[in-house]
Amino acid sequence: MHNTQTLGGRRLALLPAAITLAFSAGYAPHAEAGATFKIDDTKWISIGAGLRTSFSATEKGAANGTQWSNDFNLDNIRLYINGQIFKYLKLEFNTDCQTCNNGGEIRVLDAIGKIEYDPMINLWMGRMLVPAERREMNGPFFSAVYDMFRTGTPFEPSDYNVTIQSNGNSAGSYGRDDGATIWGAVYENRFQYAVGFFRGLRNGANQNDNILYAQRFAYNFLDVEKNPGYYTSGTYYGKGGDILTLGVSNQYQEDGAGTATDPGNFRGTTVDVLYEQNLNGGDSGVLTFNGEYKNYGISGGYGMAQRQSQTPGFDLFEGNAYDISAMYLVPDKVWIGQFQPYLRYVEAMPFNSSDRNNWEAGLNYVIDGHNAKISLVYNYSDMFTKGLNYTSTASGSHVSSLLLGFQLQI
Repeated sequence: MHNTQTLGGRRLALLPAAITLAFSAGYAPHAEAGATFKIDDTKWISIGAGLRTSFSATEKGAANGTQWSNDFNLDNIRLYINGQIFKYLKLEFNTDCQTCNNGGEIRVLDAIGKIEYDPMINLWMGRMLVPAERREMNGPFFSAVYDMFRTGTPFEPSDYNVTIQSNGNSAGSYGRDDGATIWGAVYENRFQYAVGFFRGLRNGANQNDNILYAQRFAYNFLDVEKNPGYYTSGTYYGKGGDILTLGVSNQYQEDGAGTATDPGNFRGTTVDVLYEQNLNGGDSGVLTFNGEYKNYGISGGYGMAQRQSQTPGFDLFEGNAYDISAMYLVPDKVWIGQFQPYLRYVEAMPFNSSDRNNWEAGLNYVIDGHNAKISLVYNYSDMFTKGLNYTSTASGSHVSSLLLGFQLQI
């Protein structure tokens, strides 16, 4: 983007890229998913794939600004490759179709070398998810709702660009960054941790090449969640037992926001909870609750006056936000699947800018958990119109939108 753009204009220009990016954040399934080919007693490789495609219509979203938009979207098409080279040495390589709705380019999503020696301590290095709140660790394929990111709480630094660049406006891509993460679980796997070190913002405000530090800690009060690595899921459809997990995550980078002449330190802290209860052992259905609270701030520079000036910088959300949802999985099958109605509310409260919120009602038709489901979603939100504009002049009205999404994985 050109330096002649206003800060608000830069934010609005970022919105389509950030929405595309958000749909693609997430992780690959278990290594055993898809087709697994055994090479010998210690070596194997597995291949899988994932597809998310949708139709959406937004009030006043057409080019003329008055009519409903009508969009068919290829949200994700992924190839998952996992392998084991030796008993303790593994690799993960995933691709995704980025900018799918503008022709699409197949690019590297994850490229991880893994040393997995003991449940208590393991090391991953390469390009991977930066430890963050549950929404990020779920990704789109393992979230409880289809449209998790576009109508969700504000992004982390690694979500603000479609491609990793070194121009002062990129701190990763699709929730990923280049770095290393130490992760594991103790106390009968009830306490799970992930501590990561990443490049974060490249150039711009970060002239000293300061590292971004990221941590996530979670405690399982009831049944222990079972996921690969430090990844998570937004629901287990009752198949993971009764779940009550509290998680806390934090990211910090000195000079992680702002401009080269006016840098600021970024900090983002999140608390999240997942509660899932099998009612009457599952015979009466499954109740699932997800909650998330964020507090993000910039300190030591890059004051509000600079952020609202004509000089663009790496300008992150600063303020509070929360996201709550509740859903009920109906026990009886209808044809090949189960219905799962849900309600969701999201609110973002940026400092010195207008609040924005989203009311959501949806119905999932769950055929095979996260591997096959159809979602019908209604949103009433001003997040579409205000976008990433966190200046004092941000404005936009609430509009309605509909989405029909299909998700398939193998």
